[in-house]
Amino acid sequence: MDELFNTMPQKGRVDWIGIRPDKRQPLIEKERVEVTRDEGLVGDHYHGESKKRQVTLIQSEHIQGVTHVMGKQVIHPGELRRNIVVSGINLLAFSDRQFQIGEVILEMTGKCHPCSRMEENLGAGGYNAMRGHGGITTRVIKGGEIKLGDEVKLI
Repeated sequence: MDELFNTMPQKGRVDWIGIRPDKRQPLIEKERVEVTRDEGLVGDHYHGESKKRQVTLIQSEHIQGVTHVMGKQVIHPGELRRNIVVSGINLLAFSDRQFQIGEVILEMTGKCHPCSRMEENLGAGGYNAMRGHGGITTRVIKGGEIKLGDEVKLI
């Protein structure tokens, strides 16, 4: 089992990046973002207040599932309030592990549970549609730059 746990041949890709300049403000879509150990994503309102929630990630495959459950044609990633959307890799397999995106090393600290904003952003049932599909929270181990198209891999 240890070998299976420590082996992940799949590599993911960064599909979308967004920062939250202030609470309850729309996310600003970015092509690249600077990441520091102290602040997390530079320009994001969290400013490293909680080292366990410096960067949030969600899988595009889960966004597709939520879109289907909600009966929508499309859900914009910014509506989900996560910083980074990735595809091609199972984020939950990073549980208590370190992984790399571009120059940056992150460590998963937990699941990112939905908040009541999902009802506002997605409509009635949005909160429950997101349950189990909210992505992960991480802390920054090593800063650097993350940009669209960067590889996501277990290290």
